Amino acid sequence: MNSFERYVKTLKEAAKKIGLDDAMIAKLSEPNNIIEKTIDINKDDGSVVSFEAYRVQFNNARGPYKGGIRFHPEADIHDVKALAALMAIKCAVVGIPLGGGKGGVKCNPKELSEKEIEQVARSWARAMANDIGVDQDIPAPDVYTNPQIMAYMLDEYEKTVGRSEPGMITGKPIALGGSQGRDAATAQGGVYVLQSLVKKLGKNPSDLRVAVQGYGNAGYHAARLLHAAGYKIVAASDSKGGVYNPEGLDPEVLSQTKKEQGSVSQGNLGDTISNEDLLTCECDILIPAALDNQLREDNASNVKASIILELANGPTAPEADPILREKNIHVLPDVLANAGGVTVSYFEWVQNRQQFYWTQEDVLSKLQPIMEKSFEAVFETSQNKSLTLREAAFITALSRIVEVMQLRGL
Repeated sequence: MNSFERYVKTLKEAAKKIGLDDAMIAKLSEPNNIIEKTIDINKDDGSVVSFEAYRVQFNNARGPYKGGIRFHPEADIHDVKALAALMAIKCAVVGIPLGGGKGGVKCNPKELSEKEIEQVARSWARAMANDIGVDQDIPAPDVYTNPQIMAYMLDEYEKTVGRSEPGMITGKPIALGGSQGRDAATAQGGVYVLQSLVKKLGKNPSDLRVAVQGYGNAGYHAARLLHAAGYKIVAASDSKGGVYNPEGLDPEVLSQTKKEQGSVSQGNLGDTISNEDLLTCECDILIPAALDNQLREDNASNVKASIILELANGPTAPEADPILREKNIHVLPDVLANAGGVTVSYFEWVQNRQQFYWTQEDVLSKLQPIMEKSFEAVFETSQNKSLTLREAAFITALSRIVEVMQLRGL
């Protein structure tokens, strides 16, 4: 089952619970547009190379399409369709007026110079200029893209269309209209959601041990924020390995170790473990913050955590969900847990349209109630209907999307 088939399976299960008919399910199961282009760049050695460029747009009933752009050599249309669909769900879960999108270029940026990457970014923006825009489709960074690449795309798009339009893309540098608080937004949103659940369960943060799989941006900021809130970080890992220490780990030391030695596992900070080991280590809260499909049928039964906070996209395979439910593990699903990122991207879009910019305090004061209110809606639905939090999140989102589609006569 590929990633898009998994999305459709989850969609159909949720749709049945709220009585959607086959026609509506079909509309929710396919993207509105799949845009595929070929772009050419001049390499530093004078040769010309072509790359496949793409954008998938999924359900704009609630607002413009929204989602990341990735530069990746193994871009898969099934993954991109699934991620675009999940963006539409995610935006609806947190109640922001946007649809779903995802796209990028099939290339390996590690084999390209900075000048060549700039050409790829500008070529993508030119090729997609008629299909994106502040009221149409708002891209953002994703795998192997960053604020500088968004800056190149903004500049090329504005040259192509002949007007200033900073809101056509988010995740930009602050100087070009980016939002304060964006770097930590995914983790910060997840922490707000986690704190809400911990409070519901009557647990004391100082009694809870946290394991973080993936010590990139989201993983580091989650560890930092939770450590500051009194949680004990007992494990962390990156692509090269991990470390476990029941006495606790300092997130800043882990970050410095990774920066200086290439991996959190290289600092003699505790017992060396693998990414797979981390998933089943002794902890109370497990945070998959890296890759998809990490919790599966073959390892879900060995998870010892009582709470899972999905900061990665799709870290739990569908066949693992019933196993985790049987073990009474609370899974805060990705479409809720990591929606802080797209929420602050929405804030950036709003600021760009107003040309009025907020402080970091402003951003956090607006992010916190959105994430907490969204959690409350999902949690209440899960309790009232005896559903998992993932099922409740999908039902909440689908109900909001379908309501708007019906109002539009779709």
